[in-house]
Amino acid sequence: MAELVLCEPTELYNILNQATKLSRLTEPNYLCLLDVRSKWEYDESHVITAHRVKQKEGKYMVPESVDLECVRYCVVYDSNTSSLGVILEDNDSEDSDRSDQAWDSLTKRVCEVWVRSHKLFPGGSTTGCLSPSLPQELDTFQPYPIEIVPGRIYLGNFSQACNPQIQKDLKIKAHVNVSMDVGPFFVDNSDKLLHIQVEDSLEANLSPFLRHLCHFIDIHLELGSVILVFSKLGISRSCAVIIAYLMHWQGQSLKSSWNYIKKCKGNMCPNRAFVNQLLLWEKIVLGDLITNILDLHY
Repeated sequence: MAELVLCEPTELYNILNQATKLSRLTEPNYLCLLDVRSKWEYDESHVITAHRVKQKEGKYMVPESVDLECVRYCVVYDSNTSSLGVILEDNDSEDSDRSDQAWDSLTKRVCEVWVRSHKLFPGGSTTGCLSPSLPQELDTFQPYPIEIVPGRIYLGNFSQACNPQIQKDLKIKAHVNVSMDVGPFFVDNSDKLLHIQVEDSLEANLSPFLRHLCHFIDIHLELGSVILVFSKLGISRSCAVIIAYLMHWQGQSLKSSWNYIKKCKGNMCPNRAFVNQLLLWEKIVLGDLITNILDLHY
């Protein structure tokens, strides 16, 4: 049996909202979502692209259209699982034939992710009997900012920062804009907007802004505000400053913060100048250089 990994709703939210030029949900081999709840729960609301999985004689019947051998992520979700303990204990017991049959139909050569609880993600759920795999539905699907600190800090791009529906859905109360462009929200309100005007170039320097950035985010976290950090594409400048903030906030190395953001946002890629500046920031935060820059995976 393949390894079972418990996945928090935040991780599934981030998987659903990965994007390059288009949402990664448009890629046929990116994600297989399997909904094992009842039919009425599925019809009432389900995560976009999810297939409803039926049971027959204790065995989950994966739809014939799904090829589990070819997908990067296979995610199974219900509405009440809070721990893998019961599942694993059942599989270890002598009376686990029924459980084994059910899981064996889903665990061949794929890594299963059992979601802690069903969560309707803004922009990522469907209602009624809407088909989860209509091409036109995916073509119009707009990814939301990536969740860095659950319910508190999001990482996005300029287009998302200008979208009023996203601000409303995520209850955004403050912006950190790391670009040359001026957004439509919190204009002339320095209490809610930190605008770091730097180019995404090898000559740009983020270092003079990092202390102010950390102070700004610290204050808003204390106030209970939800913060959106963004740059033009949400790949280089915004990722660099959020890495710097995690180093400050958690007192951790550049490598640890880098790996965490990379897990949240697969296409993050600060330019080389920003990486060198983050290395110097590590020495300021931790008092020493700990990370080998060659160990950072792009």
